[in-house]
Amino acid sequence: MSKFITVMMHTYRSKIKSKPFLISTIITIALMFVVSNMNEIVKVFSGDDVSRVAVIDKMGNAFAPLQSQVKQYDDEFKLEEFKQSEKVAEKRVQDGKLDGLLILEQDANGMISAKYKAEDVTKQDLITDIQTALQQIKTKMAAESIGLNQEQLAAIYLPVGFDKESLSTTAKSEEEAAQVYVLVYVVLFFMYMSVMMYGSMIAVEVATEKSSRVMEILISSISPVKQMFGKIFGIVLLALTQLALFVASGFAAVKLNGRLSGNDSIIKELKLNDMPVSLIVYALIFFLLGFFLYATLFAMIGSLISRVEEVNSFMTPVVIFIVAAFMIAMYGRENPESGFVAAASFFPLFTPMLMLLRVGMLSLPIWEVALGIGVLAGAIVLFAIIGARVYRGGVLMYGNAPSLKLFKQAVLLSKQEKKNIAK
Repeated sequence: MSKFITVMMHTYRSKIKSKPFLISTIITIALMFVVSNMNEIVKVFSGDDVSRVAVIDKMGNAFAPLQSQVKQYDDEFKLEEFKQSEKVAEKRVQDGKLDGLLILEQDANGMISAKYKAEDVTKQDLITDIQTALQQIKTKMAAESIGLNQEQLAAIYLPVGFDKESLSTTAKSEEEAAQVYVLVYVVLFFMYMSVMMYGSMIAVEVATEKSSRVMEILISSISPVKQMFGKIFGIVLLALTQLALFVASGFAAVKLNGRLSGNDSIIKELKLNDMPVSLIVYALIFFLLGFFLYATLFAMIGSLISRVEEVNSFMTPVVIFIVAAFMIAMYGRENPESGFVAAASFFPLFTPMLMLLRVGMLSLPIWEVALGIGVLAGAIVLFAIIGARVYRGGVLMYGNAPSLKLFKQAVLLSKQEKKNIAK
């Protein structure tokens, strides 16, 4: 047991102190804070600049209601009534003294119409806000032309009453679905990225030791099985450390955004603080079991490879399963009750993602969840037994081109080694 812990902690310490790990962790955390607070950062660098738009009101009575309408929901640009000619206004736009020119006219039906001129007409936010304000003014003018008062107009645009009631006994409420949607998406994404990143790390670690012939020294002092699981658990600790840092940093970044912007963060909006504890527990269970499942496969793959350059070619089949599971999970987010998703969730390589999805999006009976966990645990034990045999023989195989025949050769070599030890 002490040798197993020694391998595990050696793997953990060597990786957590490595420059690639430290740099990637720092950069990822920094990106989380930058992306989640991008609006506030843009405001800091742009200052308090407000776009100035000149308005030539050819109707004579449209500027005041337009200005009033804009002030209700947007303070990022300022409308200024322009009394001089259109050419003078265009010249000021070209000189950079104005950001745009808006000309208000009356169309053939007596309704308001507009023309916008600027050096750059690709600023969609500004243009969209002006269009929205003009549309509201036009709606008001049209209502007044047919004799509607403000109460009648408000009644027309009042949202239709629409109550939703699910008849399915396994469906969750809309609020619960919103909470689960975010958690499931985040966990699925982390699971996908973790398996891809740390799984390859395990395979490369084993392949690197084989290529340097360090393995021949190691297996003389510790059994290959203990070495394999020591490396797997060491990488698992590394993954959990980094993911814990990412989760804590992401939470802090979102909270910071809420304080800077003055708006409720997504945590409050979706009431993520009220997330059911059972769902969080299931997320951890399926994440850890899924990681162990794929980690065992990648360690077995690494033992069959003599050179690091061959890792990608052997990883491809496993990666295809990971990508397929992720794509089915993305489909299942919108169709969690699909029979296809339900059946696929009991296939071991898909179970971590799909069963978590179904547990989160549906109210599954306990026996289904237990069966999913049992299938996954059984697959891990099976893969561990096969992987241990392949690993035992694979670490002694050098110079072979990557092929499926290596699995059989590794198992036979493992049996031969056992016989030699027994003698």
